[in-house]
Amino acid sequence: MASTAGFAAVFYSEPAALGLLANVVSAFLLCLQNFAVAHTGLRPQGAEDILAGVHLILIGGFVQLLAGFLAFRKYDHLGGAAFLTFSALWSSYGATRIIAAAHPSLQNITLPSGNASQLLPTGMAHLSASQSAVAGLVAYISISFILSFCSATVNYIMPFIFGAIALALVFEAVALFGQWALVVSGVIELVIVMCGLYGAVALLFKGITQRYVLPGFGHPLFNVLLLGSAQKSSSKAIGEEKKKNTKYAEPMALGNICDTVSPFLFAFYFFGYMKNFCVGAAWISIISSCQLLSSFYSYLRGDVYYTTKFGVHSLYWLVMSWEEFTLTTFLGLPKAQESRLGMFGGWFFLAIACMLFLMSTHKDTLEMLQNASFIILTTASIHQIPMPGAYLFLGAACSLCTALSMYATFASLINSIGEKALIPVGVQAMSSSALQTTLMAAKTCFTRSKDFPSGTSAEVPDALFYICNGLAAVSAIQGSFSDPSRQQLSIPSVLIPGAIMQLYVCRIQVQGGRRFGCILPFCYAAFWGAWTWLRFAGHLLNIGEGNSEGFTAGSIAFLVLNAFLIILASSFNVVLLCLTLAMELLTICFLLFTLENLPLPFESEFQVNLVLKLSPIDCVVMLSIFSIICFYGATASLANSMFGKDLMMMGPPLFTAESSKKDTEDPPPCICPKSHCTSGLRTIADLLNTGAVCGVPTDTVYALAASCKHPQAIEKVYRIKDRPQEKPICIFISNLDQLRAAAPPISPLLWEFMENVYPGGIGCIIKKGEWLKKLGVGAGYSRVGTQDSIMIRVPDLTVLVHLIDMTGPLAITSANPSGEVDSTHHDMVISRLGHKLEGVLCDGESDEVVASTVVNCTKIDESGITIVREGCIPAGKVMQIFESVKNRAV
Repeated sequence: MASTAGFAAVFYSEPAALGLLANVVSAFLLCLQNFAVAHTGLRPQGAEDILAGVHLILIGGFVQLLAGFLAFRKYDHLGGAAFLTFSALWSSYGATRIIAAAHPSLQNITLPSGNASQLLPTGMAHLSASQSAVAGLVAYISISFILSFCSATVNYIMPFIFGAIALALVFEAVALFGQWALVVSGVIELVIVMCGLYGAVALLFKGITQRYVLPGFGHPLFNVLLLGSAQKSSSKAIGEEKKKNTKYAEPMALGNICDTVSPFLFAFYFFGYMKNFCVGAAWISIISSCQLLSSFYSYLRGDVYYTTKFGVHSLYWLVMSWEEFTLTTFLGLPKAQESRLGMFGGWFFLAIACMLFLMSTHKDTLEMLQNASFIILTTASIHQIPMPGAYLFLGAACSLCTALSMYATFASLINSIGEKALIPVGVQAMSSSALQTTLMAAKTCFTRSKDFPSGTSAEVPDALFYICNGLAAVSAIQGSFSDPSRQQLSIPSVLIPGAIMQLYVCRIQVQGGRRFGCILPFCYAAFWGAWTWLRFAGHLLNIGEGNSEGFTAGSIAFLVLNAFLIILASSFNVVLLCLTLAMELLTICFLLFTLENLPLPFESEFQVNLVLKLSPIDCVVMLSIFSIICFYGATASLANSMFGKDLMMMGPPLFTAESSKKDTEDPPPCICPKSHCTSGLRTIADLLNTGAVCGVPTDTVYALAASCKHPQAIEKVYRIKDRPQEKPICIFISNLDQLRAAAPPISPLLWEFMENVYPGGIGCIIKKGEWLKKLGVGAGYSRVGTQDSIMIRVPDLTVLVHLIDMTGPLAITSANPSGEVDSTHHDMVISRLGHKLEGVLCDGESDEVVASTVVNCTKIDESGITIVREGCIPAGKVMQIFESVKNRAV
C-alpha cells in the first residue's frame, strides 16, 4: 500500500509541552548552580561543570530538538523555529561548560606565533575561553527578544517565557565577568521554571481534551494583523509556491536565525575580541547543524532554492569556523598568512554566492540584499587577501549579514504567522518569466532547436551535490604540497563539503527515494575523505612512504566502482557523465600518488618532461575541470528544479533503459482522466450526474464524491469505505454565493466567520433545514449530515470548484478505507479503491497529508465555536480568526 510522506499534523498532539519542559529543566539547573555560586563564592569546576554541560546538552538540547522536529511537522512556524533555536542555545552553553572544564589551559592560552587577536588595540583585554561565549549569548539574546515579540501574536504565555530567557541570558553574560549578576539570573530562571511549567500543563490538558482548559493559549496578546497590511507589491514573491504547502512549517525563519548567530560570533572574532576560536567553533557547529535542518525542511516542502541556500550557508559557516579553529589552536597568524596564499576554496564560495544572487532576482528585495551581503562576505574570505585587512573586512561583512538576517528573521516569522506579507520585504527585481528567459538564452543559442533532447529532470538535492564536490575539488588544489601548515588549514575545506556534507545530501536523496542518487554522494564522500586523510593529514597521522598500501587498494576498488557509476550516469545526462569521468581520472591521480609514482611538484608546476615521462594527467588541471563541471551542474540543477523546466542544458542520456512498460501494464480498474483537461472534468461530471462514485482531488487530500441528487450513490460511498453509518458525510459547494441564494437562517456573526474561512481547509457545521433543498441537495437530503446539522465546505481548488459547478453540491468524504491513512495521490486512490469506483480524476500529489479542520458553529452566537477535528488548519489559527471576527462584530 502506498504511504504518505509522514503522519498527519494532527497526530503530533502538542510538542510545545515537551519544548517548554526542556527549557524548564535547563533553567532550573542553571538556577541551582547560580544560587550555589552566589552563596559559596566558588564556581563549579572539573567534573561538576562537565556534568552540568552534559545535562544541558541532553535535556535542553536533544529533548528540545525533538520538540522542534514535531513542531515543524505540526505546521507550527513559531514553535519549530523557537525550540530548535533554544536547542542550539542550551547545547552550545553546555559545550562551553565542558570545554572550559576539560581544557582549563584554554583560559590563558598563548599561541606560538601570534593570532587574530593581535588586531586588538594595545592594552585591550582578551576574553577567556568561557568568557568568549558572551558573543554567542548576545546573539541569542537578540533572537530571544524577537521570538518573545512574535509569540505575543500567538498566545500570552510564551512571550513571558521567551522574554525571561532573553533576560536570563543577559545576566548570564554579565555573570561571566562579575558574580553579582548570578542572583538576578537565578531569580529570572525561576520565572522561566514557573511560567514554563504552567504552559506545559496547559498544553498537556489541551492535547488530552482537544480544547483549551487553562487560559493562556488560543488567544494572542495582540492580533498579528495589527503589525501592518499585506504588501501588494511583494505578494507574488511571498506566494511563489504553486500549491499552498502546510505539510511542514516554513523553515525560513530558522535559517535566518542561524544566519544571525553565526556571523555575529564571527564579527566578535574578526574584530579581535577572542584570542582562541575553540568555543566559537563549537557554537557555530551546533547552530550550523540547525541550519542544515532548515535546509532539510525546505527540501521536504519541495523548495529547492532554500534547500540549496541554507545548505550552502551552513557549509560556509562550518568551513570558516574550523579553519579559524585550526589557525588559532595549532598555527598562528604569521604561518597562516603565507600558507593561505595557495588556497583557492574561497573563490568557489564566491561563485556560488553570485549564482544564488542571480537565482534570487525574481524574489523579494530583502532576499536579494541578503545574497548581496553573502557575496561581500565570501569576497572578504578569499585567502589571497592579506589577513589583517581581511579580518577587518570580514568583521564588517559579518556585521552587515547579522543586521539583514535579524530583520529577515522578524519578517519571516511575522509573515508566516499572519500568512500575509505584513512586514515589508520589498518587490521583485525581475519577474519569474524574465529570469527563465534569461537562463534559457544560452540553451537556445547552443541548440538552435526547441526539440533538443534533454536528460533526466533535475531533483531538489542535485545542486547541493554538485556544490559539495566542486568546493572539495577547488579546495584540494594546492600551490604546493611542501607546506604542512597549508595542508592542515585545507583539511576543513575539503573534508567538510566533500565527505560530511555529502552524507547529508545522501540522506535527502534517500528521503526522495532515488536509488542511484544516494549512491553517488555516498561513494564520493568516501573518496574525498580518503583524499583528505592521505594528502592533507598524512603528515599528522604519520601516513607516508611504506604504509599507504590500504589507500592503494581502496583507490583500485574505487576505480572499479566508479566505472559502474559512469555507466549508470550515462543514462541520466551528459553533465553527470562528465562528472563521473572526471572523477575516474582524479582517482587515477590518487592511485599514482599512493604508488609514489607521481612526484608532488608535478601537481603544482606544469613540467612537460615529467608529463611525457610519467603521466598525461595533471591533477591540478583535472581538479579545475572537475570543479567547473560541478559549478555548471549546480547552476543548471538549481535553475531547472526551481522552475520545473529544462532551462539550462544538462545534455541527453547516451542510452535509455526504456522497456515496453506501456504495452505490458495492466489497464486501470476505472476511468482515470487528467484534471487539467476539460474533457477529463466533463467525463467525471457525467459519471457523477448518472449516480456514480468517483475519486476527486480537493485542496486537502483526495476524496470520494457522489452527487447529492442520487441518494443511492451516497449509500454506495459508505459501502466502498466500510464507513460506519453513524458518521455523517459533508457537502461541498463551489462558492458562498450559492449558500446565500438558499437563504439559510444564519446569523451575521456566522456569515462573517464563513467569509473569512471560505474558501479553504475549514469546514463549518451549521444547523440543517429545508433550505438545503434550495441549495440543490435534492433527494440526498436525508443521506448527508446528521438529523440536525450539516458540514459545508468551499474548497480552495479550481479544478474541484469547476466540477461542482457542473454537477451541483457534492457529498464528500476522504478517499481511504475507514480507519486508514488519507490518500495523498491519485495513484493511492486507484490502487486502494479503484476497483470499486467508476472514475478517478487524476491531479497528482495532494496539497496536504491531512483532511480539513472541522468547526462546530451551531452555537456560535451563544457560546462561540468548537473545534471538532483539527486538520490542516491549526486550531489556534481558527480561534484567532474567530476572535478577530467577533471583535469586529462588537
